[in-house]
Amino acid sequence: MEFFGFTLFGGLTGGALLATAAVIFVVGLVLTIKGGDWFVDSASWFAEATGIPKFVVGATIVSFATTLPEMLVSVRAAMNGSAQLAIGNAVGSVTANTTLIMGVSLVAMAGVIGRKEFSLKGGLLLAAIVGLTVLSLSGALPVWSAYILWAIFLVFMISNLIEGKKGAAEETVDAYEKKVLPSKILFFVLGTACIVFGAEFLVSSGKTLAAGFGVSEAIIGFTVIALGTSLPELVTTLTAIRKKENSLSVGNIIGANIIDATLILPLCAVINGQALPVEKINLVFDFPVCIAACAIAIVPTIIQGRFKKWQGFALLAVYALYMLFLVLNETGVIALA
Repeated sequence: MEFFGFTLFGGLTGGALLATAAVIFVVGLVLTIKGGDWFVDSASWFAEATGIPKFVVGATIVSFATTLPEMLVSVRAAMNGSAQLAIGNAVGSVTANTTLIMGVSLVAMAGVIGRKEFSLKGGLLLAAIVGLTVLSLSGALPVWSAYILWAIFLVFMISNLIEGKKGAAEETVDAYEKKVLPSKILFFVLGTACIVFGAEFLVSSGKTLAAGFGVSEAIIGFTVIALGTSLPELVTTLTAIRKKENSLSVGNIIGANIIDATLILPLCAVINGQALPVEKINLVFDFPVCIAACAIAIVPTIIQGRFKKWQGFALLAVYALYMLFLVLNETGVIALA
């Protein structure tokens, strides 16, 4: 089993390996559930104590925390000269976050969202994905395009700072809140660590268990990729649903997507030092699906000022079809490119 690129328990085989994987799977499940509780509770408390909108907290602090593992893995891959999959991974992650995770969130907690907060960030995400598609039409993403994507990220961060300062100026932190602040920060860090390590345990042990029970490598590969890149966001969203924290959940998804597309991906291009190759399947399938998913999630919401359940069901349908076509393509039933 591999954990963060390192192989552990390499000497185990057969029943011993499956038993170890089962134990690690349970440990991972406990870590992610408990970590999700600490993580969301601390982030929600921070928003309420400071007056910063929960959507902004979700789009910044929470999304940076949930995308940290992906950032570290991507940067390490770029430094090792393995950045050729960066575009597919980034677009796949945005698609999974938008279709699966936001879909679940909207089905469970459709409702009003702050139009002013959402419109700019949703528009930036859509602009980033469309821009990324246009910049990649030549079959490669040029290094100079990183600066265009970083400009979008800069606008995103400046807007969050402005909204955060405005909210904080209207709220004063009392003596009790100052007293409990260190413990809340501690639980936020612990929650983040539990989610990150728990997710890695779940994905690695789940892959081992699936292989042990005869599940095909193609199915395992796509399931692990889709789940592994988005599991921290999924855990955060499911916990937020349970705690009725819709703004925190949506902010996390939008923020994580913008960070993937406008910070992590261009960082890989710059570290790599040359244009990132774009696979044909990315251009003819992945990019169009990603744009369609973002449009379903963002455009009606900006117009209406609220999320509707139909958007959630539509996004989940897109996710199911997306995964189905990927599996059919991998198994040779159809040829997408």
